[in-house]
Amino acid sequence: MATIKDIARRAQVSITTVSRVLNYDETLNVTPDTRKKVFEAAEELNYKMPAKQNKKNSRMIGFYQSYSLEEELADTYYLSIRVAIEKKIKSEGLELYRVNKEASKEKLKKLDGLVCLGMFNRADIEFFKQVDKPCVIVDSNPDEHFDSVGIDFNSATKKALDHLYGLGHRKIAFIGGSDNDMYGNRFKDLRQDVFEKYLIERGIFNEMFVKIGGYHPEDGYSLLKELLQNENKPTALFVANDTIAVGCYKAAYEFGLKIPEDLSIVGFNDISSAQFMVPPLTTIKLYTEIMGEAAYEVLMERINTKRDISKVVTINTKLIERGSTAKLKKNQ
Repeated sequence: MATIKDIARRAQVSITTVSRVLNYDETLNVTPDTRKKVFEAAEELNYKMPAKQNKKNSRMIGFYQSYSLEEELADTYYLSIRVAIEKKIKSEGLELYRVNKEASKEKLKKLDGLVCLGMFNRADIEFFKQVDKPCVIVDSNPDEHFDSVGIDFNSATKKALDHLYGLGHRKIAFIGGSDNDMYGNRFKDLRQDVFEKYLIERGIFNEMFVKIGGYHPEDGYSLLKELLQNENKPTALFVANDTIAVGCYKAAYEFGLKIPEDLSIVGFNDISSAQFMVPPLTTIKLYTEIMGEAAYEVLMERINTKRDISKVVTINTKLIERGSTAKLKKNQ
């Protein structure tokens, strides 16, 4: 049987780091890549966490996700939700089983419930229905048959745009993404739809101010450079995640623009490094840990009560004002 020492040797980290990562120690300051190495080593060695003595909660919860570990690291939004879900399930003494479409029917029958994280197509939904267990979908609401937990992208995006509009900005640009999940499904960024409708209603929409790529710093860097090469330049920018904003900062400085004097920027997610950017990033904070806890609570309530009607739980967001936004200058 594999031990923590075996995992530490394979992941090339200390035994203490392995123990704290596997126990979801929030005070541990390690990179997402280190966490990934530890979890991958644990799975490769078929490591089993010591079971908690809790007969009342001797249940098995399946976990199914649409995004790969590599995609999680590119945008830590899904990583943080997954960690929150896994942490809650394990802290309650339940067994967690990672589900995929190749899982045996015998194993699926043993599940008491299923948590699904990500964006899903019709084939995924049919698979969830075939599992035939109480199911909660996190971050999307593709079928009224299932419970769901997510954020209100419409409200969150409007908070960012209300902030910029209230500062006097009318030449507002958007940089977002349209990406594939690990099963090849392609999804349009919901924030883009809200952004375009918001600006159209106010008569200030400019399709040249919308740039779509990926969700990495290099996408923010290259796409903002494209925007800044035009004679008509935006005075404010809303980006789909804080990771994109990192690249935007670099592009702005290379063009000799000061943030926020020449260009205001609002991010999305409030990753831990956002407050340490120069200047600190104004962003929309998402409460991913609350999303994970809510998913667990909704699922367990449905398991225990055998409720027939599905629930939709929406977690609110908050605009965190920092130093990357300012009132529009009169000469802009």
